[in-house]
Amino acid sequence: MFDAVSELSREERIRGLQERIQGMQATRLDERTLPTSEALSELLPGGALQAGGGYVVDGSTALALEMLRGPSGAGSWCAIVGLPDLGVEAAAAAGIALDRLVLVPHPGEHWLAVVSALVDAVAVILVRPPQGARVGDAASTRLAARLRRREGVLISTTSWPRAQARLAVTESDWAGIGSGFGHLAARQVTVASASPAWQGRIRARRLWLPDREGRVAPVRSRHDGASPALQAVQRGA
Repeated sequence: MFDAVSELSREERIRGLQERIQGMQATRLDERTLPTSEALSELLPGGALQAGGGYVVDGSTALALEMLRGPSGAGSWCAIVGLPDLGVEAAAAAGIALDRLVLVPHPGEHWLAVVSALVDAVAVILVRPPQGARVGDAASTRLAARLRRREGVLISTTSWPRAQARLAVTESDWAGIGSGFGHLAARQVTVASASPAWQGRIRARRLWLPDREGRVAPVRSRHDGASPALQAVQRGA
């Protein structure tokens, strides 16, 4: 009798877990692309994140979070792996829905297995591989096949095999400090993007990262909202 009850309880737990996973899997992408912000559309091949693709964002957590904001706002589940210094407040400030966010700050040496498992549950994964970690061809091929099958997207903060695009901040200027006083209020950056789709050409765009309201937005003109000090820097550029 005890064994039968124990077996039933175990089956119920397994069934409940399967239902939860299936509910999360229902967030698979309905289309082959994910929406992205206006600020990034010109920096991505096709103007959006391609389902099944991998991307690299080099040297800017704010820029990486902006990659997640569009899909999250459209209802997709996201995961952030290997960024222990990134808390829920920062994610919320970046416009990511916390009720559709999975945080794995310390994945350990099995980080790639964690990422692979998450592909079955979420639409977009942002990962910072451990320092010195290298993703081999065989492992990246298996994960790429899994991403295509699940129509997911992977964004890495370091080099990743066969990435659709690699984005990096190449210039950065802060606004808000006057003649020895004031405080940092906004930052303008130049983001460069390289992609095999562009056959060796580099695309670049000037962005607020963030603007004075804390948003990421394209810079409309060379002196768009810039402080006198920043305008002087721009004139001398």
